[in-house]
Amino acid sequence: MTTPTLARFAPSRESAPAPWTLSVGLDAAASAGSRTGAKASRDMIGGSSVSFEQVSVAYRGNVVLKPLDLKIEAGEFLALIGPSGSGKTTALRAVAGFVRPASGRIRIGEVDVTDLPPYERGLGMAVQNYALFPHMRVEQNVAFGLKAQRVDKSLIAERVNEALRIVGMTQYAGRYPRELSGGQQQRVAIARALAVRPRVLLLDEPLSALDAQIRRSMVEELARLHRELPHLTVLYVTHDQSEALTLADRIAIMRDGQVSAHGRTMQLYHRPPNRFAAEFLGRANLLPAVVEAPASPTGVARVRVGSFSVQASSGEVAPGVRRLLCVRPQNMTLQRGDSDHNTLTGTLRSVHWQGELTHIALDVEDIAVRVVLTRPIALPETGSRMDIHFSADDASLIPDEAHA
Repeated sequence: MTTPTLARFAPSRESAPAPWTLSVGLDAAASAGSRTGAKASRDMIGGSSVSFEQVSVAYRGNVVLKPLDLKIEAGEFLALIGPSGSGKTTALRAVAGFVRPASGRIRIGEVDVTDLPPYERGLGMAVQNYALFPHMRVEQNVAFGLKAQRVDKSLIAERVNEALRIVGMTQYAGRYPRELSGGQQQRVAIARALAVRPRVLLLDEPLSALDAQIRRSMVEELARLHRELPHLTVLYVTHDQSEALTLADRIAIMRDGQVSAHGRTMQLYHRPPNRFAAEFLGRANLLPAVVEAPASPTGVARVRVGSFSVQASSGEVAPGVRRLLCVRPQNMTLQRGDSDHNTLTGTLRSVHWQGELTHIALDVEDIAVRVVLTRPIALPETGSRMDIHFSADDASLIPDEAHA
């Protein structure tokens, strides 16, 4: 059983009037009247935007977050993703008030919160290790932040019940954390964060401690939560690309303390702006290419990949410029499609059947190409020559940093 580690997150004793849990803030004004049903869920929480204005963070002279300009709109679900040490958790902790920026300002809505203690920022937070009090029942854990903020007793039960209802844990209100599964404990931690009616919900790798099956279920629950609370602003830190793709309205990919790519989720996935974004946000085939003809009025350029001439979606680019042709493995097929389909020929190197998906690898003129098939079909023997096809709409050109 994981026990709370509040010291890691708590502000200093001088700044906090009462003990603090991971629910680091509260809209102190309690709304009157009882609310039930879906409308109550929508009205329960109102989101605010979050703005980083040239925010940097350094530890003992070591810069871990370079000047960051980023805005999360009110009601938006933004995922910060990146490898370990990229600065994503540091950025979240700066919003929470657990890290003091070396420079820059942080705003929540129109309020500059850079110098405010965590409990005055109107936030809710849940992290990887749940941090539930083992000696408290579920309803007591959820109520803890409300009591710390001295919310009127007559409203605490209402808010606790509403928060538990939102996460589907009403029937477990009387249980202790040890009597719950990992996924249920995480739901309670999220309910505690929601009970304080935050303007912004911060989630720091909340699912990474769960096994794969429970994690998938929790992703679905978080997606439902986002639908039911469309006005809640969420900043979600994760290293799991599938979580980000499923949940986020927008994604910011971090690398070496700064944002490497940022945009709407589908746009960033289908049209990555650089190699790092293409490779980190899902698998991608990146084939060295040289532009043969500039983009047409429809935004399609002709490029040469080895001895093959193919078409790809592109912005303005001059003939002779080197680019990387980016095609996702699942967008390649063994069946020829319409006339705008491109064809590459390669040597089959391996086949890996994984139940729902079949992964095949080919050698196309010394370039490794991967294809993911959703339906099992008869394939030739390894070492055989075969064609693969893809649409120009599913291919894009990105800068080749080696030749920038």
